[in-house]
Amino acid sequence: MTIYNYIALKNNRDIVKGKVDANDLREARENIRKLGFLPTKVYEEKSQKDEKKDPNQQKGQIKRLGLQDRIDFTSTLQILAQSGIPIIESLMFIENDAAKLKVRLVARELRRQIMQGATFADTIAKYPEQFGQIYIGLVKAGEDSGELEKTLERLLELQTKESNIRSKVIGTLMYPMFVIVLAVLIVLVMLMFVFPVFKDMFENMGKELPWITATLMSAGIFLKSYWFLVPIIIGSIVGAITFLFRWQPSKRKIDEWVLKIPVLTDLIQFSNFANFVAVMQVAYDAGVPIIECLYLANMTLTNYTLKQKIETATEKVQQGQHLSVSLRTTRVMPKMILFMIATGEQSGRLGDMLMQATAYIDKKLDGIIDTMTKMIEPIMLIVIGSIVLTLALALYLPLFQSYMSE
Repeated sequence: MTIYNYIALKNNRDIVKGKVDANDLREARENIRKLGFLPTKVYEEKSQKDEKKDPNQQKGQIKRLGLQDRIDFTSTLQILAQSGIPIIESLMFIENDAAKLKVRLVARELRRQIMQGATFADTIAKYPEQFGQIYIGLVKAGEDSGELEKTLERLLELQTKESNIRSKVIGTLMYPMFVIVLAVLIVLVMLMFVFPVFKDMFENMGKELPWITATLMSAGIFLKSYWFLVPIIIGSIVGAITFLFRWQPSKRKIDEWVLKIPVLTDLIQFSNFANFVAVMQVAYDAGVPIIECLYLANMTLTNYTLKQKIETATEKVQQGQHLSVSLRTTRVMPKMILFMIATGEQSGRLGDMLMQATAYIDKKLDGIIDTMTKMIEPIMLIVIGSIVLTLALALYLPLFQSYMSE
């Protein structure tokens, strides 16, 4: 019997640590589940000690992999595995021929540890920051079921899908961000260089300036005199916005608030559930138990409100409630997806229906992004037009007043 250390979830919330005796890793995970815990990391006690003794195994040697790095790594590994090449030789190929240095270093470190007797799943489990819990969990499931090759293919599809969704959302936001930056630059140029030129002319008129002209004139003179404050002000605004989106109390409020905006609600829901359902489908097909499928899928959710509601649904599934019924009580998942999941449960084809749900979400998300793109264009025109109108009125109102008085 071997002693295994474990880190697990109790009631899907609290993190617990402990030790169990088992003949192998699979039996250790079974024993942990019998205790009522959901295992997230299981490793031999001796291997942990050996790692501390060997400085070459420190995690600092492997740099964090970006999404595209993981796609490249998984793609190469999957192609080689499909060709029947052993995992060690595959990693050696990546180590020698990968385009990026950090990918080569990852392959070298993984190969070195596997050659010392560790499995591929146990090795990458030591690097959750580099690969992520979803990647680690699915690889473990694939290796335990003897379908690592298929799991790598599913992981590649999953990561490619995530990359596509991210590109679509970023592409939708690029245009308004560009317009906003351009508008800010135009306003700064007008205030700092154009309005001060008209100062003497307006003063010679001997009349009180309209409030809009006086306000912008004062702002322009101030900014021209204290120009060094401009980058500080812009940096402070950007920093404050970034802080609000990262600080947990404010982020939770923002996540709750955005779900109340009609079109934005659809974008947030479908972009979150696109990854959620895709991970559910991949994990379920890999033979992962439904509770662990929900745990892995919930890690993809970026909206705090959605995450909390799905965690509540997961607890109900643990208590014996049907998956579709539990998800329906959250009132945040689209009805069509719920219908597909319910149909899959009743027919025993949950994996197929999750795949259909993934395709449905992709089409729906494309439609939402197209709608938002069409809406953004006129909104940006209105914003730019309002700025131009305000600046024009500020410059020409004093002239109109002078002309009318004559």
